Amino acid sequence: MGFEGMKNISILGSTGSIGVNALDVISNNPDRFKVVGLTAHKNVRLLAEQIQRFKPKVVSVIDEKYAEELKNIIKSARGTEILCGKGGYREVARVSEADMVVSAMVGSAGLIPTMEAIEAGKDIALANKEVMVMAGALVVERARKKGVRILPIDSEHSAIFQCITGHAGSDIRRIILTASGGPFFHLSKEELADVKPQDALKHPSWRMGQKVTVDSASMMNKGLEVIEARWLFSVDIDRIEVHIHPQSIIHSMVEYCDGSVIAQLSVPDMRIPIAYALSFPERLVRLEPFLDLLKVGFFEFLSPDMEKFPNLRLAYAAGKAGGTVPAVLNAANEVAVEAFLENSLRFTDMADVVKEVLSCHQRKEHPGLGEIMEADLWARDIAKKTIERIKVQS
Repeated sequence: MGFEGMKNISILGSTGSIGVNALDVISNNPDRFKVVGLTAHKNVRLLAEQIQRFKPKVVSVIDEKYAEELKNIIKSARGTEILCGKGGYREVARVSEADMVVSAMVGSAGLIPTMEAIEAGKDIALANKEVMVMAGALVVERARKKGVRILPIDSEHSAIFQCITGHAGSDIRRIILTASGGPFFHLSKEELADVKPQDALKHPSWRMGQKVTVDSASMMNKGLEVIEARWLFSVDIDRIEVHIHPQSIIHSMVEYCDGSVIAQLSVPDMRIPIAYALSFPERLVRLEPFLDLLKVGFFEFLSPDMEKFPNLRLAYAAGKAGGTVPAVLNAANEVAVEAFLENSLRFTDMADVVKEVLSCHQRKEHPGLGEIMEADLWARDIAKKTIERIKVQS
């Protein structure tokens, strides 16, 4: 089955790992995809290169300072409108020519632009798990009302999506999310306290941005993925399990009521799930090396240690509590990760910060978008105060 016409793509977060890989997929399929919008944070030089190559209609950066810098770099680029700030991000998200928006901004900053894209009736290729963690109920409901498809880009959620396609949701017994275990799975709790940012950024299987790499090392990333899976696939959190799979070849599995387990396997390359989200329901021809199971040799599965990696336990609890609690979990974690990367917080202190903020929060059930954003800001403030207290005590 072939493609019908050109698909226009807008990318929120084009200079990050997912954005760069998405543009690589697009550049290898110029007869199928056209870039119409791009956003970046502050990496204007890379964004300028992307503008020169893909010639989008509109782009946006974080503020006016970087917009001016970008304009000075690309004086010869005609036909591309340069915007900035939250308003600029929203404009790129809802640009009329776009058929699909790749949501790949880092953290909570991606929530509002992604909601804008949904309101504009754009299909979403979702890499920003925080969107679902913070506002899963709202996102799913608005997408349903707008007739918008949400296609997962995370390798684990893409795997689940591929495993459940063609099957009844009522037949699912459980979802098994796999995790590499990160670089510190075999360290003791005492050894984890001495982990430095440069150590945490050395992931054994994947090449990702700094925040996601640290989250992977602390197992928070997997906890956020559990919450995301709950909303993407309408499965109770109690039926979502995490298995450590160091080989990172089986990206996730679905077990059905008859005892059958269906898994999706591939080499660890984010271009595979990105390509599937962009091209669904078709598949793009891959030119890179394919999976060689004879070289892999064996698959290993282990249980996660939630005492050594308490972030996973905290995420499960937040997901079950619902309401504003997952948004608070996410915000506190973002602040804690930033402090760790700045050498202001120990690796093991990050979970303590999240736990402290959650313990102070008064949960709101069925929050609107405004209440979710208020909870996010509140949690960031409490997290910063908690970090300052920890720094004084240490």
